This record gives sequence, C-alpha cells and structure tokens, in this order.
Amino acid sequence: MVRNVPQSLSVGGSGRGGGASSSSHGAGASINMDSQMQVAEQLVLDLRYPVRRERALLELSKKRELFHDLAPLLCNSFGTSTIFLQEIISIYPFLSPPNLTPAQSNRVCNVLALLQCVASHPDTRMSLLNANIPSYLYAFLVTTSNSRPFEYLRLASLGVIGALVKADDTEVNRALLSQEIIPSFLRSMDIGCELSKTVSASPKPVSSFIRPRLT
Repeated sequence: MVRNVPQSLSVGGSGRGGGASSSSHGAGASINMDSQMQVAEQLVLDLRYPVRRERALLELSKKRELFHDLAPLLCNSFGTSTIFLQEIISIYPFLSPPNLTPAQSNRVCNVLALLQCVASHPDTRMSLLNANIPSYLYAFLVTTSNSRPFEYLRLASLGVIGALVKADDTEVNRALLSQEIIPSFLRSMDIGCELSKTVSASPKPVSSFIRPRLT
C-alpha cells in the first residue's frame, strides 16, 4: 500500500458559534478528500492485476482532477511506471502496418492522460523525464495513419509533451531536446489532422524548444 504521499490535514478545534460550523465544514471536506484518496489508492493497486487494469485506468483517467495528489501517488507507487510502459509498448506491433482498434487506442489514451497528470505536477515532472518516458511516445507522433484511433494517440501524446513544456523549465526543455523531439513534432505537423497540426505548431511548444537551441 502506498503511503508516501502528502496526507490531507484535518481541521480540528472546538470553536464557538460560527467557528464550530466552520470547523465542522472543514472536517467534512477533509474526510471527503481522504475518502477520495483511498479510492485512488485502491485503483492504483488494481493496476497490478490484469483483469482489473482496464477499469482502473478508465476510472483514474476520468477522475484524475478529483483525486488529490494523484501525480505523486502514481509516481511513487511500486511498479506503476512499468505498467504504463507495458501498456504503451503493447500496441507498438499495431502501428505499422496500421491495425489499431478503437478499444486499444482508448486504453492507451487513458494511460497517456495519467502521464499528462504526472507531467503537469511540479514534484513529479522531472521523474517522468528522468525515466525517459516521453521517448516512448514518439512512435505515436510519427505514425502514418490519420484514422481516429491513431489521431487520438497522437493528440494524447502531444498533451503529455505540452504539459512538460508548459512550465517553461530550462532543464525540462534540455531533456526533451536531447531526445530528438523536434523531428517528431514536425512529422506530426505533416501527417496529423488539423487539430494535431495546430497543437504541434502552437507558439508555446515551438518557442520552448527552439529558443534554447538558438542561444
């Protein structure tokens, strides 16, 4: 059981009048937050069991904004990063020739949504980069098919990378540049749909990558 994530603080005290009401409300919010984290922890544990994994991925992805400190939980829980990589790599054989089903695409997109959560958190962003996770996503950016299953993968992958560069952190940009991300972005602009081209060519990501290279 993962316990190395920040715990919610309970609001105690025995105030009078309106203070008692405020304390009761704060305690109720804290209990609700603790309950949500218990649900999140159980779902993360369910990832270890193949028969429960698909549902756990879906629920975590759908509720990722409701779970407090989900990113540290995912990053610090034993084996979760390996499970995510297994899910990503498992569809590589279906990329070329393109033979990816919507169900396969949706499942990996749920993984990518959780990786985007990790990429967005300041305490877990560098852990994602140190594990070279973005390099496993480039295969999705350069696929030749523009059918919906492939396009969803492309957009979800761009979402992870976009979350990394949004912080405008020099160390993050340097790490991504070392992994040859610009050719993948250019490829995505060339073969993706209009939305993929817009995301790939958006001023924020492009300026974040090109500026360090020019200086």
